[in-house]
Amino acid sequence: MTRYCWTDLRVLMKRLRDPETGCPWDLEQRFDTIAPFTLEEAYEVADAIERGSLDELPAELGDLLFQVIFYAQMGEEQGAFDLDDVIHGLVEKLVIRHPHVFPDGQLMALSKPPDSNMAAIKSAWETQKARERAERGQQDLFDDIPLALPALSRAQKIQKRARMIGFDWSSAAPVFSVLQAEIQELHEALESGDSGRVADELGDVLFSAISLARHHGLDAEQVCRQSTTKFMERIRHVQALADRDDIQLPGASDAELEALWTRAKQSQRSTF
Repeated sequence: MTRYCWTDLRVLMKRLRDPETGCPWDLEQRFDTIAPFTLEEAYEVADAIERGSLDELPAELGDLLFQVIFYAQMGEEQGAFDLDDVIHGLVEKLVIRHPHVFPDGQLMALSKPPDSNMAAIKSAWETQKARERAERGQQDLFDDIPLALPALSRAQKIQKRARMIGFDWSSAAPVFSVLQAEIQELHEALESGDSGRVADELGDVLFSAISLARHHGLDAEQVCRQSTTKFMERIRHVQALADRDDIQLPGASDAELEALWTRAKQSQRSTF
């Protein structure tokens, strides 16, 4: 069986976009029409990883890689850039951002890297990124943080950026106190019946929870996805228990729902 390689992928992309013999769907695509698919493919990669489905991961990574090839082909057609430009820019940037691996700034150099700890590496990485933002004319602290990022990821990234100018708690303990205070303010907003105030205070609770996750070295987006998956599994178990006990869903009483939830929760814990 033929085993395709990188060169074949580039040939395939050119064939798909050939004005005479290409695919009509591929030919009508633009950068803006492809972007939503890129986000979807990235999430499918993350989903396969979170489910531990390594057998599915190569295919999902292939779908994501195809997005890069697609953009590069369109860029080449417009005379703006090509795949070689993409690869060159990536390698050049990563060599510069890893002075602890490439101390002389050369990819193939064999010089021994200096000893560095993780804190120093992260600091140098952020310093270089700040220098690159300045070179692009992005003077604002948050200029290069995309609006299209998922809300949790964007909030955590903004918090990290604020930390660069010293605006952050030094430990997790005061963050937890802030979260408790925000929950109290949310409770007061709920009692007031003011929906605008409730939305504002609820946002503060979420933002503080994201900060707490960050201070514990957790990714808020991933934590939320894991909790959502856990909830889905528990609801499926609730449905199974209800079917077994001939309890109608919907239609069950609050007491019945609470009992089903407790049983499902206990069963789920016993599987870990």
